[in-house]
Amino acid sequence: MCIWLPSAETLQGRSLKALILTVLVSVFMFQLLRTVGLRAFSMASETYISGTHSAAFVTCPNDAVAKDLARGIVERKLAACVNIVPAIKSIYEWQGKIEEDNEVLLMIKTRSSKVPALAEYVRSNHPYEVVEVISLPIDQGNPPYLKWIGEVVPE
Repeated sequence: MCIWLPSAETLQGRSLKALILTVLVSVFMFQLLRTVGLRAFSMASETYISGTHSAAFVTCPNDAVAKDLARGIVERKLAACVNIVPAIKSIYEWQGKIEEDNEVLLMIKTRSSKVPALAEYVRSNHPYEVVEVISLPIDQGNPPYLKWIGEVVPE
């Protein structure tokens, strides 16, 4: 009976290839596995993971534009809630001049993953040439409220 055993060089080559493959897969999969694991833990323990949701801010020239945008955002499930804050005064530089305008502020609560789609919707439906759409991750908040945002706005 003859048993073939690979040479030392063959074993070293296979081991090196396996090691490289393992490292590459680990590097590429780490973020995905981390995100999935944290979400599963969050669902199981009903804790909130900082940054899952965001508060976005959009300025509008008047109440009519603000209401139309707010309704469209909520109807399209781009956000759970949009607060319309009337009568803000904005002072800014535009095309080399200092400007001062009365505006209306939208405070938008959504999933962080929805911010790009939200920004695209606002840009497509807003009268300004350069629209303000900024967002900040929500670090902490009332757990039932944060849970409600997650239930209303699909991933």
